Amino acid sequence: MTTIDNTPAGSALSSLRRARDRFLSGRPPGDGLPEDLAEAWRRARFFGVPRDLVAPPRVRLPEDSPLLAAARPALDRVAPALSGEMGLVLVDSRCRALWSGGGRYTGTSADVTGLDLSEKAVGHNSAALALRTGRRAEVHGPEHFLDLWQEVSAVSVPLYEPTAGRPAGTITVVAPLGEGRAAHPGTAIAEATAHAVETELLGRARPAERVLLDAYLRQRADGAAVVALDGSSRLVSPEAARLLSHETLARLERRATALLRDADAVPEGAHSGTGEEIAVPDGAGLTVSMTRVAHGGEVIGAVATVCPAAPRARARAAERPGPDRFPGLVGTSPPWRVAVSRATELARAAEPLLLIGEAGVGKTALARALLGRRGTAAPRLVDAAEQVAGEVPSWCRALAEGDGGAPPLLLRHAERLGQSDVAALLSLLEERPAVPLVATHTPGAPTGPCLSRLLDILAARSVTLPPLRERVEDIPALLAGLVRRPSPGRPPLTWSLDARRALEQHTWPGNVTELAHVVREVAERRRATGPVRREELPYGLRVPPATRRLSGIERAERTAILEALRRHGDNKVRAAESLGIGRATLYRKLRAYGMDQA
Repeated sequence: MTTIDNTPAGSALSSLRRARDRFLSGRPPGDGLPEDLAEAWRRARFFGVPRDLVAPPRVRLPEDSPLLAAARPALDRVAPALSGEMGLVLVDSRCRALWSGGGRYTGTSADVTGLDLSEKAVGHNSAALALRTGRRAEVHGPEHFLDLWQEVSAVSVPLYEPTAGRPAGTITVVAPLGEGRAAHPGTAIAEATAHAVETELLGRARPAERVLLDAYLRQRADGAAVVALDGSSRLVSPEAARLLSHETLARLERRATALLRDADAVPEGAHSGTGEEIAVPDGAGLTVSMTRVAHGGEVIGAVATVCPAAPRARARAAERPGPDRFPGLVGTSPPWRVAVSRATELARAAEPLLLIGEAGVGKTALARALLGRRGTAAPRLVDAAEQVAGEVPSWCRALAEGDGGAPPLLLRHAERLGQSDVAALLSLLEERPAVPLVATHTPGAPTGPCLSRLLDILAARSVTLPPLRERVEDIPALLAGLVRRPSPGRPPLTWSLDARRALEQHTWPGNVTELAHVVREVAERRRATGPVRREELPYGLRVPPATRRLSGIERAERTAILEALRRHGDNKVRAAESLGIGRATLYRKLRAYGMDQA
């Protein structure tokens, strides 16, 4: 937020405080609150965190922490240079404060070493958020769940060990909350300290680990999907994580272990040949090339690179029938093809199948297509969100008492199942593990122990569908599939390049369902001819994405501005009046968020 005007920032903080007060009093927090923040507050309430906690609980710290040993030189250099009331904290992967220093902490004691900062203990905070997301996180004042930290602003930067695929801890900088300042003043300090600590961790890594890490980074330099394995741990790039299932990763790990056991000596740091090609059962037209990595004359691990299959294999894959031409199943991007291929393979057996994904990704459409391919009776559709009592237990009884002639069950929104439904399914699965059931699950809501047990059982045969933001190359095909047939005498709906770029830049929290609503709205409202232009899209889609990562306060403010402009038909004067700010201030905000060109 690059402005010295305090009104909007203060307004955003006041809005968050009111939303928090409503939430803690048991009322809906209101519109405009980011869903991830509301979900964090709900988790804190689920964990039973008291809002009026006087001090976070203390935990037993490890006697010998490699992370603290590596971080201590950098921490000792930075802490004395901190100004004012700013403080510095080192947090490990279990959210324990290993070290603290710097100035006085607002809202808590000066020494936070030994405190438990996990969500289960203290609710929403930047350290827990950074560990969970693996990215820098800022939490300001009223975004915290605890009353204790309402005047505290914190930024946390995750620390990655050289051979770990997940954060080993965070560097957190704490400062008093500033009403007129959205971005945290200690962000640069946290980033620089984290870089220094990671450099030290890299220097302390065992030589063999360094060699394997260097081989991994060389392969990743070209944007390839890469997995590094040493027989006991694995480092998976985000691209590989989207393309390979847990079963395939486990298979690669077993193969790497075999290579370590059986390999002959090879030259220092060398890859052995061009690599061994391994077929990917859950990848459409993909193979994995695994090469050994040596150090000191011994094989120390392997680097597996995901690559397109040979031309003949791709031709065979192309000959197989593709996904049904249904709007929710359109797509040729690798993440989508891999998910559909994996689901199709699992659906060949009449056993339970769980489709996981965000709302609107096409789980039900895929489930219908898979059940249709089985050639059995039409499935019985039950939507747990509609709370129709007795449907699931009656299906379970019919299947348990009959000869297997009951139709397959398509169960939507498994996360909303009632207690009796969960009990009936658990009982049936215990007696007959192989039942014709396809369930969809949207993660996010807290689950009780019984439902968690059911989801754990179904997870053995599960597929996660990618959100639309991870397969934006499918948007042109989806647009063509989602457009209704035009009325006689009217040309089909087409899209300009600028409009398609705007659609591809959107984050699509509602996924394909949201895209379908946009297509329908544009088709119903437009009167012009020719391709749809960017100016004809809803305002929130015409606005380019933020050029930097926004804090929670900034996201709330940006959302409020977008909503006001939408309500008032893009009239900036009326939008400013509804927000209680001046027109000049609104224009400054639009420029700060890169929204002035929409």
